Amino acid sequence: MRAAVLRGGTVEARIIDDPVPGPGQLLVRSLACGICASDLHFMDHPEAGADDDSGMSTYDQDVDIVMGHEYCAEVVDHGPGTERRIPVGTRVSSLPVLSTPAGRRIIGQNPDSPGGFGEYFLLTEATTRVVASDLPSEVVCVADAISVGWSTASRAQVTAKEVPLVIGCGAVALSVIARLRRLGVGPILAADFVASRRRSALAMGADVVIDPAEVSPYLAWRDVVYGPADSTKDMMTAMAGRLPGCVVFECVGVPGVLDSIIKGCERGTRIFSAGGPPEGDHLHTLTAKRKGINIQFGGGPLPAHWDEAFEAVCSGGLDVMPMLGRTVGLDEVPSALHAARDANGPPRIVVVP
Repeated sequence: MRAAVLRGGTVEARIIDDPVPGPGQLLVRSLACGICASDLHFMDHPEAGADDDSGMSTYDQDVDIVMGHEYCAEVVDHGPGTERRIPVGTRVSSLPVLSTPAGRRIIGQNPDSPGGFGEYFLLTEATTRVVASDLPSEVVCVADAISVGWSTASRAQVTAKEVPLVIGCGAVALSVIARLRRLGVGPILAADFVASRRRSALAMGADVVIDPAEVSPYLAWRDVVYGPADSTKDMMTAMAGRLPGCVVFECVGVPGVLDSIIKGCERGTRIFSAGGPPEGDHLHTLTAKRKGINIQFGGGPLPAHWDEAFEAVCSGGLDVMPMLGRTVGLDEVPSALHAARDANGPPRIVVVP
């Protein structure tokens, strides 16, 4: 098959062997696959794979790896021991985890589990979901990106006494905003330096957008919650629980951002970090301690949340068009990966093998 292959830190389109489905697996044809920041992190930071003692994400620079974990695909064949409950030709997707005899592997982040940047890849039959929709595959494949922010926002359990502030307006942040809106949370504030991403945040459900180049997101949050006549008395009233508290969603994944939130946010803030720069970060933990800040790190989406996000996208109940940019073929993947690094670009470029 043809695939955009990662090896030795570079990606090129060439011919490799077709994957062969093992027990309980399906062979599927990739119809569309989004380029995610996780793909960039994976290829740029092989040490992160080396530090993953689970074996789920492994970057071996001396072997071929086909990335791509946000996909819509078509069933081509059934492996041994499958129930064959999904007919050949059916459009499908799944949580990007492949069950193999050696253990579970993240699809697109392991030599044993090629992803959607190739013509064919493998899925676990038991966790594969049928696409019950006429929406284009380029739209359906965004469901996995939606599921990350969806799960983050769901687990945050924002109360009526809290006002959320989303830092960054990339794909995960937009899905956080969309889920908060569906949960009836508000007002929702979102901050990003890029005007096009602020517009996307409004389209996905944000009430107030902030350009950090013009005003501190935390001062803007105070103006919305406390009013412009801010004072120490207002802070004490808020700390006593009589005014809304702040829940910050960190969705950038660049070193220094989480620390800047710690230093800039209100006392008693809850922070949900969905970014996680692979090179690590330095945090002023004493400042966090003094402010009584609670920090929770995201992790992947819970399976139930992935299913909810998938249904919301496939049903058309959640419009993801504001997230979509151009589509590219396999030969264009190397340049598209480079373009995906540009914060001024769309949240998602989609590969159509």
